Amino acid sequence: MKQNKVIIVGGGLVGSLAACYFAKRGWVVELYEKRPDPRDPENLGTRNLRSINLAISTRGLSAINRLSPEVEKKVMDIVLPMYGRMIHNLDGSTAGQAYNVFGKAINSVDRGRLNEILLDECETFEGTKVFFEYSLEKCDMDAKTATFKNLKTGEIVSTSGDLVIGADGVHSVTRRFLQYYTKVNFEQVYIDHGYMEFEMRAKDGQFQMAKDHLHIWPRKTFMLIALPNLDKSFTCTLFMPWSKFNSIKTEEDLNTFFKENFPDSIPLFGQEEINLYFTNPKGSLCYIKCSPHHYKGNAVIVGDASHCTVPFYAQGMNCGFEDIEVLDTLLCQQAAPLINSKDAEQCQNVKTSSLTSDQIESALINYSACRPRDSASMIDLAMHNYIEMRHSVNTLSYKMRQWLEGKLYSIMPNTVIPLYTMVSFSKISYTDATKKWNRQTKALQSMVSVFSKLSFITAATLLIRYSGPRMGLRMPSISEIVKIFRK
Repeated sequence: MKQNKVIIVGGGLVGSLAACYFAKRGWVVELYEKRPDPRDPENLGTRNLRSINLAISTRGLSAINRLSPEVEKKVMDIVLPMYGRMIHNLDGSTAGQAYNVFGKAINSVDRGRLNEILLDECETFEGTKVFFEYSLEKCDMDAKTATFKNLKTGEIVSTSGDLVIGADGVHSVTRRFLQYYTKVNFEQVYIDHGYMEFEMRAKDGQFQMAKDHLHIWPRKTFMLIALPNLDKSFTCTLFMPWSKFNSIKTEEDLNTFFKENFPDSIPLFGQEEINLYFTNPKGSLCYIKCSPHHYKGNAVIVGDASHCTVPFYAQGMNCGFEDIEVLDTLLCQQAAPLINSKDAEQCQNVKTSSLTSDQIESALINYSACRPRDSASMIDLAMHNYIEMRHSVNTLSYKMRQWLEGKLYSIMPNTVIPLYTMVSFSKISYTDATKKWNRQTKALQSMVSVFSKLSFITAATLLIRYSGPRMGLRMPSISEIVKIFRK
């Protein structure tokens, strides 16, 4: 029986997860990564100052569980749960805001260690080869061939397969070739904000702040966040407009900025770490939307290659992992149409390595029918959440809505679901979550409007009843009350 072969470009988180899935399904797998092997001793422990810390939640964990519950256990051994936001106010006070009324948590995870787990796992499968320091030079998507350059030796190698997967990130070379072979609607937008990273080291071997929260210093147009690490440090990221970055030119400017905006963080960082502001790299923030994600049954792009996002909903990796779960589900559907392709247990031993080109194409058509739409919704949600994190979390209207939605959710969890819960703690599609949230917003606004009018009428009735006669007031008629509610 024919055994299909997949060529995967990019050995980061999404690419290595894809390699695991295809190897599990019986494919011959060749994985090519441009960077050196992160597991090599000389690469261990290096800190990537352009890599924003990750939080893995329900969607990402679901994809890992579908691959292997044992791998999920390994991942859970390296995470730190965060049960909510810890808001740091200007006066040094803090206030916790739970993510979920039922105590669910998102999980801070180290990108490098997670990548190592997935690379180790994919290499356990026979027929899987991983090549490091190979860059994609050419991809013939009609012939399903790819040409790579060995960055160490300069050697050019070509390989062919039955499917090419581009998981090579925001600056995807695979995506550029996809745009050559088919009409791709493409949007890339750089937002007017950048980021830079600081490290808050452990003190006396202990965390300096609560380890079970994501810490936020919201300052309306900018913010500082901190995520806990297993070594009891915090990785802190400053997000703000480029104009703000550019206004800080001297050490005096920097010290004034921190004293005015993050005074409680100064003793936690130490002056030496703060001064790294002038040497630590500053990164740009952009999002990418494109459609379709595939070409015939020959090639498909996944993860940041197809939908790079801003990091403010912690969904970039989760969405990328969900890409692989959805793709696997659709391929299993073609291989075993009589089983429930969404059920991980039923699909445990299904092989997709003998699918025909037509069957693969059917799966990819269905993939492009849903993932571009959902990833675009995820990006819009992330842009909205930036405003929430840096400003809304401190407003009365936000706190009131959060309280009201939480109460309603605890009473009728299948009817009213907070947006954050739908995004981070469910597998409701991003598109459906957005639609449901918009409907809930209208319903809550109507509820508040009715409550306000009832309160006004009650107050007016009491006033008229007890003070009306001496003030010359009368009770309104039923028709007049009805007119109030019709407005």
